[in-house]
Amino acid sequence: MRAWVFIAFLATSLATAQRLSSTGGSAEHQSDLEITWHIFKPPELPAPDVAHLHVPAGFRIQKFAENLGNARILAIGPNGNVYVTRREEGDVLMLRVGADGLANGQPVRVASRSGLHGIAFSKGKVYLAAVHEIFKADVRPDGTFGPLGMIVHDLPDAGQHNTRTVQIGPDDMMYISVGSTCNECAEPNPENATLLRASLDGKTRSIFASGLRDTVGWGWQPQTGELWGMDNGMDALGDNLQPEELNHIEKGKRYGWPYLFGDNQPNPHLDPTGGIQKSELIKTDVPMVLGYTAHAAPMQMSFYNASQFPPQFQGDAFVSMRGSWNRKPPSGYEVVHIHFKDGQPVSMEPFVTGFVSAKGEYGRLVGNAIAADGSLLFTDDRNGVIYRVSYQGTAGRSQSQTIPGTSMLRQTRSGSKSQVALELPETQTAVTLNVSSSAFVQNGTIPTIYSSYDQNASPPLRWTRGPDGTQSYAILAEDPDANTTPLPVVHWVVWNIPPAVTELREGLESLDRLEDPMGLRQGPNTASGNVGYKGPHPPEADPPHHYHFQVFALDQRLDLRVGANREDLVRAMRGHVIAKGELVGLFGKPEHPAKP
Repeated sequence: MRAWVFIAFLATSLATAQRLSSTGGSAEHQSDLEITWHIFKPPELPAPDVAHLHVPAGFRIQKFAENLGNARILAIGPNGNVYVTRREEGDVLMLRVGADGLANGQPVRVASRSGLHGIAFSKGKVYLAAVHEIFKADVRPDGTFGPLGMIVHDLPDAGQHNTRTVQIGPDDMMYISVGSTCNECAEPNPENATLLRASLDGKTRSIFASGLRDTVGWGWQPQTGELWGMDNGMDALGDNLQPEELNHIEKGKRYGWPYLFGDNQPNPHLDPTGGIQKSELIKTDVPMVLGYTAHAAPMQMSFYNASQFPPQFQGDAFVSMRGSWNRKPPSGYEVVHIHFKDGQPVSMEPFVTGFVSAKGEYGRLVGNAIAADGSLLFTDDRNGVIYRVSYQGTAGRSQSQTIPGTSMLRQTRSGSKSQVALELPETQTAVTLNVSSSAFVQNGTIPTIYSSYDQNASPPLRWTRGPDGTQSYAILAEDPDANTTPLPVVHWVVWNIPPAVTELREGLESLDRLEDPMGLRQGPNTASGNVGYKGPHPPEADPPHHYHFQVFALDQRLDLRVGANREDLVRAMRGHVIAKGELVGLFGKPEHPAKP
């Protein structure tokens, strides 16, 4: 593994924070740093002769195809054809493969839409990702595409990172990577800097994992079915910071950005909103598993699940590193091999090199894919070349396998159902709270502005004061009527409302912690996966759903982690609920919704 180092200013910053914390004040928001980094763009050179490129012994590199323009992301079609997206040209090219493993004939344009970048195939369909849209089409017998149907139209604005990628998981769900709009900022749209999980028709989606600055490359390890991805690190922390991160991506987890990086080191540039401390995030956010040289710019990532390379490559991953512009000496401009042992990554090392020298850079690498014959293909989007790496040695060959879907299904709790929280054993008490709203009455219709079809504002709520000994209140808003699993669908998770507070105004911020009312905490809902309230959004064919706004008086404040979910809250409330009540509202899809 190529080494990366943390420089002295971080240690100094943390030591300063520790001293300040002993004297009061927001110690973790103190910084006094001097950072040195470069803007260094090597001279651009034409594509090299393959004799100047380096691959391990036993392997051979060739030009699969050239003169392709802005060749970005690769995918292999059901009949073995090779497809490449071209973001600048706004199209997808198909290349047929000859007996020699190289492109045969001229490329064929099979799709044309502005901003096309991600591409994936599943069960005779192709899925294409642009900045805001996901398109779906049939794959014809000759490899061309049928008419494109738009199944998603409202992915977040792109900003700095507009390289959307899409894949179909072993659980037959669609996963979409959405980068951040910035180098480091508090995103106003919770879907930025995430991996989304959506149905194959695009009608429903939620945040699968967050805190991922720009995870362009990711995939499922063939032996375990676990999801792994390479995240692009932040700029302006120095030539050697931050490392490019290999993350084990799991449902509901947060991966640090923009407040933490690497091994959960604090970002000295930016402080969390709502009074959250970085020390809280360090306890909950997931650190990287392995790191690679800063600013190498990881792009597409492919797991080896074929039968050409030697058996020790089975289940390993390859990552195209596009190359730095803000580090001296430059990093990246290579294909990296990640070795997995027993399903876990153990090392990262260069696999294809020679694209950068003292003279300049010979190409910027983006896409990669495992071809039908088991060779590795990768793209240079500046010189318009696809390269092919094949194994020529005499060692034994690996064996492909079906990627198990059990891990992803387990994480999403497919098929599980539960009662609403008020009916669970953990919340039982004989004392009742009266819960009401100025916006709707018990079993009345919830106004459209409190739904996701309109303003998505949280509704005003009030409740009678809890009995003596009440130390805090918690709220869960749940829908048990949805035709999905798991149930109930959770629309709001709130805890540590101060005991003197017995009402909430409408339209609360979607933050982990609020300062009005002071100290109120919120967790992620399951309706969208983001923190805070998510309004009703039942489908058109359904009768009105029942939405249960449940309030619990507790005899203590709860010490829950940042990002705690409904299950965490229910477990923590066990034995501490001294009163409870609910307000039930009805909502069906409006005839003329303000939003789809």
